[in-house]
Amino acid sequence: MPSPFPGMDPYLENPTLWPDVHHALISNMREFLLPQLRPAYFAQIEERVYVLEEFDDRAQSIAPSISITEVDPYSTASGGETVVMTEPYSIVTMIDFEVHEARLEIRDAASREVVTVIEVLSPANKDRGSTGFDSYDRKRREVLHSKAHFVEIDLLRAGYRYSLPRRKLDADYRVHVSKAHDRPYGLVWPIRLPSRLPVIRIPLKQGEPDVNLDLQNLIDSTYERAGYDLIVDYLRPPAVPLSEAGQRWVETILATKQTVTE
Repeated sequence: MPSPFPGMDPYLENPTLWPDVHHALISNMREFLLPQLRPAYFAQIEERVYVLEEFDDRAQSIAPSISITEVDPYSTASGGETVVMTEPYSIVTMIDFEVHEARLEIRDAASREVVTVIEVLSPANKDRGSTGFDSYDRKRREVLHSKAHFVEIDLLRAGYRYSLPRRKLDADYRVHVSKAHDRPYGLVWPIRLPSRLPVIRIPLKQGEPDVNLDLQNLIDSTYERAGYDLIVDYLRPPAVPLSEAGQRWVETILATKQTVTE
C-alpha cells in the first residue's frame, strides 16, 4: 500500500524508524541510478563509522534498554528474623557503540575514482555538538574540498540545516548539489511538506550529462517495498512535531485517504 502523502511522509522521520528508512533509501537509490550509469560508472555503498561513548546523549537512544527493579534489601524470614541480602544486578556497564552510516559513491568504472558522493542525512548528523554531527561534518568538509561532486539529501525537518544555513529558506526539506567545478556555488532545492519531491540532477564527470534521480519515485518505491504501511501508526501524531498548520494538513490528508478506502 502506498504512503498517504503526496510528497515526503513525515511519519518516516521517526528517529527509531529512520535507520531502516535510511538503509532502504540508499539501497534503492543505487538500483535507480545504475541503469543510467552503466557501463562507464558504478555506484558503491560505503560506510562512515564512528563510536558513541557512554556519555553521548545519542547513546541513550541506541543502547540496550536498562531496566532495574528496586527491591527492599531487608526481607523477613519465616522465623521472623531480619536477613540482609546483597545481590548483584545485571546491567549495561559499557555503552560504547559503533555506528555505521551508509552513503552512496559513484565511481569511474575504469579508474575507480570517486566522482560523486551522495549523502542522505540522519538525525545524528543534524544534532549539533553530537559525535554523529562531528563525524559527518568532517566528512562533508573533506568532500567539499576534494575533486568529487557532493549531493546532500535532507528529508528531516528537525535539527541543523546545512544547506545555506545563513539564509532562511522557506522549506521543510532540502537537497544540495555541489559540483566540484562550480564551487563555491551550488544548487539548492527547497521543499515544502505538501509538495511532491523533485527530480534532482546527479553530476558526473565534467562535460558529461547529469543523470536524474526522481526523489518522489524513490520514496514511494522504498515505502511500498519495505511495507511501512504495516509499521507506521497513523492514528498518532508524527514523532517529530509539526506546526499547527502542518498538523491540520496531515490530519486532512489522513482523513481523506481513510474516506476513500472505506
